[in-house]
Amino acid sequence: MSYLPLPGPGETPLRVLAIAGSDSGGGAGIQADIRTCTLLGVHALCAVTAVTVQNSVGVRGFHVVPDGVIAAQIEVVCHDIGLQAAKTGMLASAEIIGAVAGAWRDHAPDVPLVVDPVCASMHGDPLLDDGGLDSLRAQLFPLATLVTPNLHEVRLLVDIEVVDSESQREAARALHALGPKWALVKGGHLRESDRSKDLLFDGSDFHEFESPRVDTIHDHGAGDTLAAATACALAHGYSVPDAIGFAKDWVTQCLRASYPLGHGHGPVSPLFRLS
Repeated sequence: MSYLPLPGPGETPLRVLAIAGSDSGGGAGIQADIRTCTLLGVHALCAVTAVTVQNSVGVRGFHVVPDGVIAAQIEVVCHDIGLQAAKTGMLASAEIIGAVAGAWRDHAPDVPLVVDPVCASMHGDPLLDDGGLDSLRAQLFPLATLVTPNLHEVRLLVDIEVVDSESQREAARALHALGPKWALVKGGHLRESDRSKDLLFDGSDFHEFESPRVDTIHDHGAGDTLAAATACALAHGYSVPDAIGFAKDWVTQCLRASYPLGHGHGPVSPLFRLS
């Protein structure tokens, strides 16, 4: 695959802001965002939303950061350092989502924003309640350049069970109707297919992306990595379809390089870039 251009020595790289929770196991969350940005030659800015207690087996709990602190993190980096794109991950509560939406409107309304609507962990542990889902739909989706839910999150957000290409299109239309410029319905959890098929919709046209399914259980952080890689490509000026195409290739390589960690699901790995 072709990579994003790296900055030269002493050259200030492009910046992407990750607004997400911390994963104590280091496989997903803001740790995965930082890894992705770094190995794509982008400087990662951070607004930490929550501290999770988790490992490769599951999430035992989490502690949220006060919403005023989260908004302040966004404000200070926007006004001092500047950024070319951003992505969200775990936002944990309706109050945090409202704070992020308000800070975005005030400080970076024209910056591309990728919303990865994290509602539950890969193990099924809930990370967002019904009030938070309502806030995602009403407050954050209308600000998003792109939303990137997996199939479990699609069901929670628009009450559509994606089982085939037609229901995937129905879900993309329903997600787009909530206000984002583009909606991506990821097909990675449609395990009956030997291809991973994602569908992108802008309100009029569909774009399909396919890749071979990688046979591994070590896929922790795949969604975070896709959203972060997409944000990095958008920071470089890619169109949304081209950014998704780049990110999908990147995640496929990260899945091939994934490794076991602990007693559960290991993480996808961008470390192949160093070989």
